[in-house]
Amino acid sequence: MPSLPRKLKSALLGPLPVSRDRALGMSERLSAVTSLTAGLEYLSRRRDWTEGGLNDWRIGRDVHARSHPLTRRFLDAISDERTTTALHLARVAASAGLLMPGNSRWRGAANVFLGLSNAALYPRHRYGTDGSDQVATLVQTATGLARLAPSPQVQDTLMWYVAMQSNLSYLISGWVKLLGKPWQDGSALSGVMRTRTYGHEGFWKLTRRYPVPARYLAHGVLALECLFPLAYARGGALARPVIGSAVAFHTANGFLMGLGRFVSSFVSMHPMVAYTSTPRTHPLVAGRDDRAVKAALIAGAGAVAAAGALAGVRRMRAADRWPGSQWVTTRHGNRLSYDIRLTRHRDTPVIVFVTGLTATPEHFGWITDKLIEESSCDILTYSRAGYGPSGYRGERPFTLQEAVDDLVDLIAAAVPEGRRVVLAGHSLGGELSRRAAAALGDRLGGIVYLDSSHPAELQRSQQQSETAQKLQAGLNMFVGSLRAGLGALLTRPEWVENLPANYRDRAFAQYADPRMWKAGIREWKATEREFRAFEGDLPPVDAHALVISAQRTVDRDPEQLLMHKELADSHRGPGRIVHTAVIEGADHDTILTKARLATEVGRRILDFHQQITRTHDTGRSGGPRTAAGVPAQPPAARQEEAR
Repeated sequence: MPSLPRKLKSALLGPLPVSRDRALGMSERLSAVTSLTAGLEYLSRRRDWTEGGLNDWRIGRDVHARSHPLTRRFLDAISDERTTTALHLARVAASAGLLMPGNSRWRGAANVFLGLSNAALYPRHRYGTDGSDQVATLVQTATGLARLAPSPQVQDTLMWYVAMQSNLSYLISGWVKLLGKPWQDGSALSGVMRTRTYGHEGFWKLTRRYPVPARYLAHGVLALECLFPLAYARGGALARPVIGSAVAFHTANGFLMGLGRFVSSFVSMHPMVAYTSTPRTHPLVAGRDDRAVKAALIAGAGAVAAAGALAGVRRMRAADRWPGSQWVTTRHGNRLSYDIRLTRHRDTPVIVFVTGLTATPEHFGWITDKLIEESSCDILTYSRAGYGPSGYRGERPFTLQEAVDDLVDLIAAAVPEGRRVVLAGHSLGGELSRRAAAALGDRLGGIVYLDSSHPAELQRSQQQSETAQKLQAGLNMFVGSLRAGLGALLTRPEWVENLPANYRDRAFAQYADPRMWKAGIREWKATEREFRAFEGDLPPVDAHALVISAQRTVDRDPEQLLMHKELADSHRGPGRIVHTAVIEGADHDTILTKARLATEVGRRILDFHQQITRTHDTGRSGGPRTAAGVPAQPPAARQEEAR
């Protein structure tokens, strides 16, 4: 008679043998519960998708304005109120039918209908759909095709597909969480439970009262997701605890977070995991076709190789320079790539564009194109250290002063002595320009602040402070994802598509380059540290100023408008030109990247530049001076010929 420990070991460890037909039946019924619940929820809340509701199609259809006309017509037909109602009623009926006993082929047709109709209705219910609906679509389409498949080999291939998707859903979710500090230190669970959307007050209080068990529980969730594929190790020896833990995890989510459909939807993939993790020697899975695994591994290896090759091509593209680009090596050893249009024997100010955090010189494409086409202004654009072709060689802990020094050295080397400059900085670039004023002295003709940062914004703006807490995790995740080869999955963001056509490829190559995001992390750490330590008022700046704000920035955060006003006020003084403007309809990014808005900004910069030129104080003489009138020390910079 087996001993108690052996009984417990047998009950808790080992595979979960389940036949092909039983696995299909369990998956389709669990998934049917998901679609039945969803259909009843949608029908009971019709006000959300009728006129004036959260998913009013008259508004929602604007998302598909760029889609093919046939796609828009199809979505318009599906999204008609009567059609949507009829589809949900049909889905409820099909789901209820699948809960009945049986094994006939019509069940396959019902599953395919549920999968396809759910995908068709997804745009209609843009707000309110979640991961459970996506999983239901995947499982129902696969089980439906398996029911209709002519051979067991095709069925096994489809079941392996669902099982591998299940493993990936946990694996990727877990490793992405690992990049976030809250999951690393175990505070994430408490943070989720205190939210209004998914929180549970009682459980949150428990996590606060017992922080050590809460931390272990958070790390346990992380371990479950990251190590879910261990269900296949040693002939499925860990399948029972892994699948059991996953079921418990989703059940807890359903109760605590109100995600009831997550229970049936994600658990509907587990019968496929149980079937595929059982050793082939077991009678219930005898004859199972596992060729899908080899095919997936070969395809995965090919995808990894292709992703690596694509990353290499993009890296070369990101490091490539425009024809005629030049180099400057700064006092810190950083090697900056810059492009300049310089007319000799001219004394008008050169406009130097300074980018924001994780931004490229191509962001200024519309503005620089307008200045080149409609004026004879001399302009200079450059990539900061670590961005694009520019190299970072800093050996000491990075501070914003290093970026300021690089900017000053670049101007000293690239702009002829005696020529003044106008610095045009966007976001963090505005703050770097302001800090460079003292070192530039009389060489600084003016500063253009483009929706600029303010050194006190993290202290005075709650919105900026909350965003700052999430930014570091977002940057880390981006770097980690790109280094893992996931850059191949990137699609061009809208801001890239909005740039002039000849700038898009280069901008996207830098966007997909982990070096740029690594540089962004370095700069952001210094920015957050120095901004949170800022005290006092802004020092006066002896230069003209143009402060341009994006309407949506200041509308969303009125404190930002006050800080922009302070930037302007720091320049006010006898004989100085100080202008402020708000660009209607612009946000922090589109003020540069949308043609209409950016060309308006370009026009204002051009007017400002012309005003400065007309009112140039010819009484000033001598070389560059600091704001205090002390001769500026020559930077340890040298200009190198482009190679």
